Amino acid sequence: MVAALAWDESQQKGCKAMLLAIDIGNTNIVFGVHDGTRWFRHWRVQTVRERMPDEYAVLFRNFLHEADLEMEALDQTILSSVVPQLTGALAEMVKQRTGYPPLIVSAQIDTGIHINTEQPQRVGSDLIADAVAAYDRFRSNCIVVDFGTATTFNAVRTPGEMVGVAIAAGLHTTADALVGRTAQLPQIELVPPASVLGRNTIQAMQAGLVLGHLAMVEGLVGRMRRELGGEAQVIATGGLAAVLGPHTDCFDAIDPWLTLDGLRLIAARNPRA
Repeated sequence: MVAALAWDESQQKGCKAMLLAIDIGNTNIVFGVHDGTRWFRHWRVQTVRERMPDEYAVLFRNFLHEADLEMEALDQTILSSVVPQLTGALAEMVKQRTGYPPLIVSAQIDTGIHINTEQPQRVGSDLIADAVAAYDRFRSNCIVVDFGTATTFNAVRTPGEMVGVAIAAGLHTTADALVGRTAQLPQIELVPPASVLGRNTIQAMQAGLVLGHLAMVEGLVGRMRRELGGEAQVIATGGLAAVLGPHTDCFDAIDPWLTLDGLRLIAARNPRA
């Protein structure tokens, strides 16, 4: 049986250690500060691969300063990254500013879940964090749908076993490809139209792209549920979760910051020496 992932309440009451959690994605970098009891603040900024470590240092310092925080005052930092060229740069930046290296998430550290895939070492650290947070919340079969550059579907089985993932092109990625490869279709706002029967070009694109993406989500979630035995709680996360989530009934919960919460739980299992 997998050990409980939740941070013990007695630890929380007596501890106000400040944790910085950083999730580097292909489109956005999401980061937040947890004070041992709650998320003090969190932010979402655009990922820029060409930025130098010193530039990211200034960016982080400015955001933290607005919250009356300094990097030197942070007790622990955890880093998840799916952008290899930024992983080392931000890890080194954190080490220089805090005096200690961040904990870097991978299948090789204690996450509290079993990654039952053919190549656990190749599973994205964001997927690991999503699985940890979702299973901690539901304590039963669950599926995480993460709306990012890719839309990912992450299946976790009782008693905390990550058993498989489906990866599809994200909604923005699909829309950019469609507009880029057609001569007359414009960039549009990616929101659901009032009807699937589009009566102009924009409505038609919104029907096909947005409602079509939701139909894909519903179909894959249904197939995953069946393979998990018919029952599974489903949670949506990622940048578009709050926009798309209310337009389908396949989600039991919506949490745009779920990945950060998974990082918090992993950090609690791997305290800094």
